[in-house]
Amino acid sequence: MAEKRCYYEVLGVDRSADTATLRKAYKKLALKYHPDRNDGSEEAAAQFKEVTEAYSVLSDDEKRARYDQF
Repeated sequence: MAEKRCYYEVLGVDRSADTATLRKAYKKLALKYHPDRNDGSEEAAAQFKEVTEAYSVLSDDEKRARYDQF
């Protein structure tokens, strides 16, 4: 099983990033790795999934607070 990367590293943002910065980083990476733009590339699909998971956690204040505890 692959080791999980830090969600902040996945999105390429600092731990102090605000919501707007997170959203901007997510949109940029989501467009880059979206499966429809990468002709079925499994690597791009995996990256897209990781980026989406990172944004899902960091964009939710409650989930982000729990994540930051670890």
